[in-house]
Amino acid sequence: MSKIRTLSDLQNNLDQEHAWRLQEIANLKNVVRSNNGISQKTAVRAAVPLLYAHWEGFIKRSATYYLEFINNQNLRYSQLKTCFVLFGFKGNIHTLSNSNAVNASIATLDFLREELETKAKLKIDSAIKTESNLNSKVFNNIIHSIGLSQSTYEARYNLIDESLLRRRNHIAHGEYLDLSAEELRSLADEVLILLRTFKTDIENAASQACYLRNTATIVASQAE
Repeated sequence: MSKIRTLSDLQNNLDQEHAWRLQEIANLKNVVRSNNGISQKTAVRAAVPLLYAHWEGFIKRSATYYLEFINNQNLRYSQLKTCFVLFGFKGNIHTLSNSNAVNASIATLDFLREELETKAKLKIDSAIKTESNLNSKVFNNIIHSIGLSQSTYEARYNLIDESLLRRRNHIAHGEYLDLSAEELRSLADEVLILLRTFKTDIENAASQACYLRNTATIVASQAE
């Protein structure tokens, strides 16, 4: 993956990430449709874990792309919303909150205050944690960590937890699951809506510079 520096770079990466998943999910639906009887039931069962994999994979990759884009905007920590500052300071904040030694706490707090005016360097590699179990609670945490709104997704939290994740877990643990081809197609369509919505939210947040504490600072930062 090339460096994501511009809105165009971000858009291209999101488009590519979305396109191949869209095609594979379409292929899954076709496989289910083209089979019948026992073969169709097998295809349906095999499709559920793959649908979940696309859900988890797209959320993790897309959010990471967004963080990389922000990381390459030549901004100071003080210019970013607090949720993004955490990706650079999390280790130091952990030390501050868990240390009983006053000197260590003072040193850590001094570091944080001074570093706010330095160029932001977000720790991206393991920033987005899906915990291999991307339920609504974990997803909600990811949304908040990158400054998006949960309101768009709340109506589908039960679908995420029950229709997708619970079914995936049953199959992954070797349990029988009676799911019709029609139910599978409906689930696939819902997953596609979730992926498309998340993609759009990231694109809008990036284009509107929602990662900034004050969007008026974007002009000054780009001129530096």
